[in-house]
Amino acid sequence: MINYTSTRDAEVVVDGATAVLNGFAPDGGLYVPRELPALSYTDMLDLDFAARVNKTLKAFFDFDVSGIAKQVFGGEDDPAPTVKVDDNAFVSELWHGKSHSSKDIALALLPELINRAKAQKNITSTTLIPIATAGDIGKAAALAFDKADGTQLCVFYPQNELNDLQLAELRSLDQSNVTVVGVSSDYDELQAAIKGALTDKRLNAALGENNIVLSSANSVNIGTVVPQIAYYFSAYCDLVNSGEIAAGDKIDFVMPVGNFGGMIAGYYAAKMGLPINKLAIAATNFTALIDFINSGAYDINSMSRRPDAPLLGNLERLIFGISGGNARLTAERMDELKSSGRFSVTEDEIHELRNILAGGIAEMDDALDVIADLFDEYGYLANTHTAAAYAVAIERDFVHPTVVLSIASPYRSAKWVMTALGEKIPSDSVRLMRQMEDVTALDAPEDLIAAYSTKQIHNDVIPPQDILKFLTERYCKN
Repeated sequence: MINYTSTRDAEVVVDGATAVLNGFAPDGGLYVPRELPALSYTDMLDLDFAARVNKTLKAFFDFDVSGIAKQVFGGEDDPAPTVKVDDNAFVSELWHGKSHSSKDIALALLPELINRAKAQKNITSTTLIPIATAGDIGKAAALAFDKADGTQLCVFYPQNELNDLQLAELRSLDQSNVTVVGVSSDYDELQAAIKGALTDKRLNAALGENNIVLSSANSVNIGTVVPQIAYYFSAYCDLVNSGEIAAGDKIDFVMPVGNFGGMIAGYYAAKMGLPINKLAIAATNFTALIDFINSGAYDINSMSRRPDAPLLGNLERLIFGISGGNARLTAERMDELKSSGRFSVTEDEIHELRNILAGGIAEMDDALDVIADLFDEYGYLANTHTAAAYAVAIERDFVHPTVVLSIASPYRSAKWVMTALGEKIPSDSVRLMRQMEDVTALDAPEDLIAAYSTKQIHNDVIPPQDILKFLTERYCKN
């Protein structure tokens, strides 16, 4: 039986159902397995992606998870194909789900995981999930939880930090159990406000009187991390099955820095014995993590603005891991980070960190060059995040077979892709996508195009200090 503890308190011991339902531990820490389960890629070689996910879920959770992965990922098309680009160079396309981003793999299973966990605990209350987004996670969460029984989703976004596509998608969502609200703050302030709401005693009490409990659906929920472990195992199996590597050969994975929940999933996969040489992080304007890998010092004061994905939550899981599971030390470091904006780790921990992680920096110009080169030489179309990761893979010279994690469809960064290809950019976003379709012969997702013409029904904007008031008034009748 896999039990979970808190990154900040070793005395906390809960089962998997509780970890999924709570999201955060009561002390503000994150749930981590007390021991990682046994899982072997050799048992997955003959399985499809859904069955590989199923094995992973069963390894981590002792409540009933049967059939969930097949229900979500059991269609005819592979939701995470591994595509060969060149010798030793591969791309794992994680964006073939409903929102055309890797967030689908992380989130698509969570509604049913929550329902199964509630059934295990005989819980009949409604689950309310407030979520902060400045990227693709809001749309992916909304699609995942669409009409999910017993669940309400409230998506908050920073008013001025979404691109036009993300804004159109969120404001046009028409789902009975999904509310979307703009917030007049930056992403960091919004994320802090949502975390504060999740642990606010008065809000929790008021919701409790209305038979509602709070939970989380972003990358800190262990229910979103575990499915991502599966795509590392699946990519490795794909390479073995295609004859690109022999069983047991070590490979590299390279991922954009914004995929930090995916990074911790890869860290767990490596610790569980998947033959990973290095997990390489590709940074663009956000280099604090690269500095951390190089020096052992993490300094939030040196951060460039990076408004596209939460980071600090899963950084805490990494700190806990490299410390040997020292919850007291992890709690001290998180407190130090909160008070001074920085912390550092020991030489032994730096060694443990570098044993698995590596890093590189790719500027936007580097990414644009890679987009053009990949398309011209191989006919392969990459979005900006994928191209930045591929640029770092090039720097690493593909010494080991290398899988670049592609976290979004090229159409999610159509303007930059077309700029890289030397095309004139029309002012109209729909025309841009149609033009890109003509130039590249890659079909444009019709739902992305439709978002621009769908009625915008969510226009509320509130200050961050009103989030608690909004949640209380929106969901509490008493």
